[in-house]
Amino acid sequence: MPVLVEAGWGGAVQNPDSITWTDITERVDMVQGVTIPRGASDELSETQPGTCTMTLDNQDGALTPGNPASPYHPYVRRNTPIRVSALHYPARAGAGPWPLDQLCDAFDDGVANPALWTTSGGSAEVGGRLRQPVASGVTARHTSARTWTLTGSQSTVRLVTAPAGGGSSATSINWYLNSVTAGTRVCWSYLPLTSQLRASIEVGGSDAGAVTFTYNRIQHAWLRVRESGGWLFMETSPDGANWTVRRSAATPAWVGTDLIQMDFVATRTGGATDYIEWDYLGAQVSPRFWGVVNEWPVSWSGLQSSVSISATDLFKWLNKQPVMRSMLGMEVLTRHTLAGLFTFLEAYYPLTESAGAGAAGGVSGWNSWPGPLTVTQAGAGGSLAFGTDGVPETDETAVTMTPASASAGKYLLADVGPSFAVDSTDWSPHYQLWFKTTVPGRVLLGIHDPSLDHQTILSLNGSGVLVVESTETGPPLSTAATASGNLADGAWHHIVYDQSAKRVYVDGAAVGGTLTAWGAADYRTLYVGGYQGARLFSGQIAHVSVHMANGSVGALYSQTYNAVTGFAGESADWRVERLARYAGLASVTILGATHDAMASQGPAGSAVVARLREVESTESGKLYAERDYFGIAYQSRDLRYNPDPDEDAFEVAWADVEPGAELSDDDQKMTNQVEASRPGGATQTVQSAESIAAFGVYPESLNLIKTSDLSVADAAMWRVMRYANPSPELREVPIEAHTMPNYLDILAADISSHFTVYDLPPQAPAAEMRVTVEGYTETIKEGSHLIQFRTSATSTDSVWVLDDPLYSQLDYTTRLAY
Repeated sequence: MPVLVEAGWGGAVQNPDSITWTDITERVDMVQGVTIPRGASDELSETQPGTCTMTLDNQDGALTPGNPASPYHPYVRRNTPIRVSALHYPARAGAGPWPLDQLCDAFDDGVANPALWTTSGGSAEVGGRLRQPVASGVTARHTSARTWTLTGSQSTVRLVTAPAGGGSSATSINWYLNSVTAGTRVCWSYLPLTSQLRASIEVGGSDAGAVTFTYNRIQHAWLRVRESGGWLFMETSPDGANWTVRRSAATPAWVGTDLIQMDFVATRTGGATDYIEWDYLGAQVSPRFWGVVNEWPVSWSGLQSSVSISATDLFKWLNKQPVMRSMLGMEVLTRHTLAGLFTFLEAYYPLTESAGAGAAGGVSGWNSWPGPLTVTQAGAGGSLAFGTDGVPETDETAVTMTPASASAGKYLLADVGPSFAVDSTDWSPHYQLWFKTTVPGRVLLGIHDPSLDHQTILSLNGSGVLVVESTETGPPLSTAATASGNLADGAWHHIVYDQSAKRVYVDGAAVGGTLTAWGAADYRTLYVGGYQGARLFSGQIAHVSVHMANGSVGALYSQTYNAVTGFAGESADWRVERLARYAGLASVTILGATHDAMASQGPAGSAVVARLREVESTESGKLYAERDYFGIAYQSRDLRYNPDPDEDAFEVAWADVEPGAELSDDDQKMTNQVEASRPGGATQTVQSAESIAAFGVYPESLNLIKTSDLSVADAAMWRVMRYANPSPELREVPIEAHTMPNYLDILAADISSHFTVYDLPPQAPAAEMRVTVEGYTETIKEGSHLIQFRTSATSTDSVWVLDDPLYSQLDYTTRLAY
């Protein structure tokens, strides 16, 4: 089949490196095929979540949810990870010898192909795979004719089933590329006794420089040998498309002179009989879809059962994420993922409860379930109110404490639990909080163990200077003053105390050096806004958190302070990566180089996709899910500027385009008057008088998260210059890619790729037209791969370049870059 479909039974989509993939290709109904829509309808529309539909055979009931007899039970369930790849086997052409990449075998016809294999002793094609017994005293071989060359070529194979050691004293599993000299060869070996792979380039049957590493069936599912430019590479891959070099060396001389013989060999000395399975020899893999199954609807036609599934890419997972906290809150929750050492969130009290609340809930940390901070009375009088104004740029509330005196009023108290106590002994606490006060001499935060031997208190002295009080043998407390200056100045301040390095950070910067302070152990009782009924805080407190670490990360956490401006001014690429981190995405691909400064997106209350889309629309960029991995890609607008003709993904003659392509010239995209604004900035109008005179007004409004009015005006001008009078364009280009000699080039085309359609009919405005891919819908069937590209005119994104023979032409490419 020209397709590979794999299900990640029991896998979690957010942990892609831990998913064990199961090949379910044989179940796919290739008469109906696999259909995958991806991208946007045009360059002015948002990319849509990619989807995938197919029908799977369920005659054995294996894909019936809840069926205990299924080999996949209980993992036939919604949100099962699934990935789809197109497979291409280069055809053997002309007279031999042939490039090794043309030695291809899907092992799915049940017999060894005599045109490829001269020996298949003990080996057999079973279930669409090459199976070799691994039995004592038996040598299983599958050997090709010596008619292949490796120079400038390659060979790939999938290691599907690896045998166990089985009590053997020796086991040999090898994939050889043999020279004409016995023992001189390239060899991938699997070592069952130690569960290792070995990459070797042998002479006389040995290689002192062989590379051996522990086999991982997920990461090392595919093996490859490749020769290029005088170097020999031995590589592994989890998917057959993304490769990691495990061994490289200068190409041996025999590679350029000898014809190659391929040999799969399996032997065992003693132990239990087992087998090894190989598949997809020579397949060139092009990932087409990566996502999750939405449903498993079982249907019947008579007694024939099938499951017609639909799946959605990463944007389904992203769209299910809860409404986000403020950027400040999300930094508290996720900033530890940037650390270069082990650190985790132990407890987080946002203190954003509504007015009238009697306690503040904690966000469970990595290893703890801290109890709530309850309102506690000291003496008589005073007040504590939730739901009051909080930190700027958060749109979140805080708690306000108004004691009657330093010893009469209300504060917050929590039993943080036994896990916290253990972790505070094993790891180093890092404390964060925000506060605003005009009253010095009060406690911000305190914590101690049950015996009061270990205590740590963050407080302001009589001058408003932050001090750290601590002990590890009980009272009296030792006091270390920082160089913070007066913090009781009525402004919001951010405090980080790194108990590992004994350093304090105020408003994003270290204040002073190392303090003389004690460490932590067995902490159990946490105070906020007072300590043991005394020195009661007067003012506002918000976002109290404790992180643990196996070292010092106070400097990292101190940068949370920049959330007070919503990180205004950071570039768009940084903003995309920050928002992706908030969503738990480790894989973000940034493409292009033009990234304007972003305004604040600090307040809480919106979803991560909405915030990402704000960046995308503000920057005229493109945001989409990767088709080969759990990750997103973001393209800046300059990625499309003036593409080099030599960088076309492919070319296609008009005669090779399927029916349905047509030239469009309408007002669908026309915009000749734009009203644009930004938060806190001016509202500006840009228009094309010439276009308005010719066609009337075509208005549009833009609300952009820019940091300057000039950038807003540039964005408005960019829109008007491009669409005041759009050129005729091809918007649909259907291609039957499977029959094309440049099939792999066509498959490589993705969002923002460009290609040229040439030899257009004489009625066309030009002999050739260059288009940019905005999206596509592909259908893969047996012997067919139809791709309906949705395109725009590449010239729309051309910009003026001084003295360039093409891009400095007056009235043609006078458009200034934005």
